[in-house]
Amino acid sequence: MALGLFRVCLVVVTAIINHPLLFPRENATVPENEEEIIRKMQVLEEKLHLEQLRLEEEVAQLAAEKEALERVAEEAQQQNESRSAWDLWSTLCMILFLVIEVWRQDHQDGLSPECLGGDEDELPGQDGAPLRGIILPNKATLDHFYERCIRGATADAARTREFVEGFVDDLLEALRSLCNRDRDMEVEDFIGVDSMYENWQVDKPLLCHLFVPFIPPEPYHFHPELWCSSRSVPLNRQGYGQIKVVRADEDTLGCICGKTKLGEDLLCLLHGKNNLAQPISEVEDPLCARGSPYLDTMQVMRWFQVALTKAWHRIAHKYEFDLAFGQLDTPGSLKIRFRSGKFMPFNLIPVIQCDDSDLYFVSHLPREPSGETPASSTDWLLSFAVYERHFLRMTSKALPEGACHLTCLQIASFLLSKQRRLTGPSGLGNYHLKTALLHLLLSRRSTDWKAGQLDARLRELLCFLEKSLLEKKLHHFFIGNRKVPETLGLPEAVRKAEPLNLFRPFVLQRSLYRETVDSFYEMLKNAPALISEYSLHIPSDHANLPPKAVVL
Repeated sequence: MALGLFRVCLVVVTAIINHPLLFPRENATVPENEEEIIRKMQVLEEKLHLEQLRLEEEVAQLAAEKEALERVAEEAQQQNESRSAWDLWSTLCMILFLVIEVWRQDHQDGLSPECLGGDEDELPGQDGAPLRGIILPNKATLDHFYERCIRGATADAARTREFVEGFVDDLLEALRSLCNRDRDMEVEDFIGVDSMYENWQVDKPLLCHLFVPFIPPEPYHFHPELWCSSRSVPLNRQGYGQIKVVRADEDTLGCICGKTKLGEDLLCLLHGKNNLAQPISEVEDPLCARGSPYLDTMQVMRWFQVALTKAWHRIAHKYEFDLAFGQLDTPGSLKIRFRSGKFMPFNLIPVIQCDDSDLYFVSHLPREPSGETPASSTDWLLSFAVYERHFLRMTSKALPEGACHLTCLQIASFLLSKQRRLTGPSGLGNYHLKTALLHLLLSRRSTDWKAGQLDARLRELLCFLEKSLLEKKLHHFFIGNRKVPETLGLPEAVRKAEPLNLFRPFVLQRSLYRETVDSFYEMLKNAPALISEYSLHIPSDHANLPPKAVVL
């Protein structure tokens, strides 16, 4: 009974213990939610996988972008390095070029004792020998040639100058007597220039070149404007200038009464109330271009030709010869015709003085084949003829007695003149020969011009011309040449200007250049035979010839 009761109690206790309401089982729903949990875990796993893929893709993109940026930076660095290297190389090349150019200029200005043309580029077919290997005559032959063909032929140069100067004095005095000082230009005394007054004239007949300065009537005056005073000037106007005609009562010194309104209670003490400066365009200026305040070369030429004609008619009865114009396009080219049939030419060139210097603006010059015409009729060529004469005179005083510099120039001029008669004119003129000689005189010692070195100096002069022709460059002696002595009084603006290349036409005109070079070498080829032919016979009155001329 007790055992049975114990069993019943044990069953009851067991039932009570196992009853869910008394001790609920926490994991009782696990079997029911297991599938849902697994499904959620799978979804979460998929999301995590997708997120991982997205992150991996973003990391890959960031890596690619980083690699691209590194590549661009590397390329930019390489470009900068190459650019820096290129800039450095360009700078070095430019510096080297400038050093070579400066050295070449110094070498050209210094002039080595040997011929200057041997180291430069030669024409096609040349072996580099200066003057194409042509051997010029020796000093004895050159001396005979000079005595026979030049010294005797120019012995009457002094008498010719004296006759022409006396006649021109009378002619200009007659011209002044016919001019109205209130309306006409006033002519000043003439100035002798060029070969006849520098004693290297060779060609016959002897030809005098005379500058005739003129000034305007009152109240006008001339205001020269050099080409180098402007910052930008075309190449064809370098060496030219313009001459502005202004009134004395104009605002040239800074008066502003003609530029602004002074008001009713203000009065200009220079011009007064009713005498204000008139604009230049409203004034009837003498010999100016139409609608321009600048002097016109064509009108000046016509005025000068008419004035000379009237002056000659005034004094023609006093002379037993006729006076005629030599060239229609050169108003001052005159020719005296004697009854015997002989004639004596000379040139009167109207010029205008540039301020207080010895520079002169010329309306025209004897034509050179390579000469360029001015771009406008208001462009006036600047002449350094007076400075050239002064320089030759100053240099001659420092040279040994009987120096050969003018003899070299005369022989070269003679050869050029004969060659022109054979093959016609070329681009090489006497002014180029003279310019080359001036450069040599400035660069060489005075002892190098002794009479005994005539053959060496003549060869050097021709070599200098050959070198200049091959380079197509012959600088003007005064313009931009700071080695010219300051004692000459050359204007500072001209000294500091850019050098002017006299052979610039050869750069633009290839046919003219070829003709000039061919003519030059033909002259060199004919020189030995020509000099020898004229040197065969020495005149019997050789001892009675006047001494060699010196620069006056």
